Amino acid sequence: MVAPRSTAPRWLLLIHQIPPKPAYFRAKVGRRLQRLGAVPIKNAVYVLPSDEQTREDLQWVAREIAQEGGEATVCEANLVDGLSDEQVEALFQEAREADFASIAEEARELARESLAKLKDDRRRKELALDLSRRKKRLADVIAVDFFGAPGREAAESSIAALEERLRQSAKPHAATGASSSWSSTSAGAKTKAKRSDYRGRTWVTRKNVHVDRIACAWLIRRFIDPKARLTLVPGQGYVAKKGEVTFDMFEADFTHVGDACSFETLVDRFGLGDPGLGSLAEIIHDIDVKDGKFARAEAPGIAALVAGIAVRHADDHDRFTVGDQMFDALLELYRRKRG
Repeated sequence: MVAPRSTAPRWLLLIHQIPPKPAYFRAKVGRRLQRLGAVPIKNAVYVLPSDEQTREDLQWVAREIAQEGGEATVCEANLVDGLSDEQVEALFQEAREADFASIAEEARELARESLAKLKDDRRRKELALDLSRRKKRLADVIAVDFFGAPGREAAESSIAALEERLRQSAKPHAATGASSSWSSTSAGAKTKAKRSDYRGRTWVTRKNVHVDRIACAWLIRRFIDPKARLTLVPGQGYVAKKGEVTFDMFEADFTHVGDACSFETLVDRFGLGDPGLGSLAEIIHDIDVKDGKFARAEAPGIAALVAGIAVRHADDHDRFTVGDQMFDALLELYRRKRG
């Protein structure tokens, strides 16, 4: 009887013991592992997805630990009991989501500086240097975003908004003021879209969907293209085929614009004025962008529901199905409140 072929190891583990001295070395190793995108699954045990690059990265860390008198082992592993693959993926997503949120908030804070203040050449140069650093940090985080964590689009849009702020500050008559309404956040960014041009299309977004993509998929099929075909692709390097419409991914047809999430962009670009959509847009913005712009009291509870859907359903299409029911119910609720 031929034994079944073993499954290729999915994970790499670094198991290490660091000497107490020198004191700085533990922090140095921690920073190095963070830059590599590794996450701890136990005290002194870090994990990365298994491939040639991550194997080489961990081997260099192990070698460095050994040179300082510590002990380190790199091993391949498949999870059999205890933590599941999905739980480990969630650890990576949480870590990268926190990184993206931090970058986005820092960029938004810098972009809040008045244009009058930015007229000073010295301050503008300082801000340009800050922008360069944050773009480098964003690129580093994207490089270790192994499982498509939420928040990338918000971070990219915040960086783009900061870049635009710098460009505005260099103009002799830069406009001032900011929009306070979800419905005009992305107004003017692109021409309005006609629903008749987007019927029966293939709509493409990133795998491992969360609140903005789940909500966008519902909005597309509910209000824009009832016969839409939803396709999930990797988050990086995808080139759309002719006729495909991309959403909530880098350089998509419909994605974050300024501080607006993709759901807000779709509502604005298609001119959707259904009663109740305004409330939904504000809630989804607060959950996805995490800037507290609308301070919707319902946002934490709905965020917990979406997180529960993601934990319960590993398949993206199952998440869409359950999300459809949730957003149908919420739409009816806010329609009645508006009425």
